[in-house]
Amino acid sequence: MKKRACLLAFILIVFGLALPAAAQLLPEDVAERAKWEEFLTAAEIVGQEQLKGEGAVTNPWKLTLAKDGLQKFGLWKNIDISTGRYPDSWKWEIAAYRVDKLLDLNMVPATVERRFRGDRGSIQIWAEAEMTLKTKVEKKIKTPSYKVFFWNRALFLQRFFDNLIGNEDRHQNNYLITADWRLILIDHSRSFRTSKKFTKELLYTEKHPEGPMEMKELPRVLVDKLKALTPEGVKAAVGEYLTDDEIKAMFLRRDLMLLEIDKLIKKYGEENVLY
Repeated sequence: MKKRACLLAFILIVFGLALPAAAQLLPEDVAERAKWEEFLTAAEIVGQEQLKGEGAVTNPWKLTLAKDGLQKFGLWKNIDISTGRYPDSWKWEIAAYRVDKLLDLNMVPATVERRFRGDRGSIQIWAEAEMTLKTKVEKKIKTPSYKVFFWNRALFLQRFFDNLIGNEDRHQNNYLITADWRLILIDHSRSFRTSKKFTKELLYTEKHPEGPMEMKELPRVLVDKLKALTPEGVKAAVGEYLTDDEIKAMFLRRDLMLLEIDKLIKKYGEENVLY
């Protein structure tokens, strides 16, 4: 029995599956968050390119950053539209990253505030990915059989996160898939909605317009963290990047999520929903 357990652990490590329950960023990425936050803030801008067209509707900038012999790309945006059908703000990029950290979800790349061309904005470390979900779908790329279980769980985590932050703009280009089939989430500038549409119902349930999209399997520790959230704790984490109304709306969604999770437990059984 002991030999079998050791063999299973070895297989999980070899195939890159022995990650923390909720994490999609690698452990070294999480451990170096402070390093990347400081890099994004202090590195010299040595190159710049404005992105336009499909997948770049906010016209962000791809900046080349250099510091201490290290060179990386960062995605900078300063859009700040508070009215209309699609409110859009760089501040919500930073808030989403901080909520991700608060929950130890570890799916959002390091994101901080930085001035560029005289304007305030958000800058996110450029995530290295093999493809987007759009590429996967259009080219009909199948998830490897030994990754399907973990890929599905990653999608449940995405639904959990977008339900909480009220992200209405999770299109296929902002699901990033790494070479080892981890899921990285980017582009959260249309999140933290406050209207009744986003506080009376969740985005991802069995009633999703594109078909049932439930939070079917979740780490127990993540659900416990969700329960333990307080408005004061969130405010301390996100600072000025969310208003009191935006935090209040997030907690209305939190309560809906807990009800939804209870519903899923009754439907599928606790042992099948929480792991």
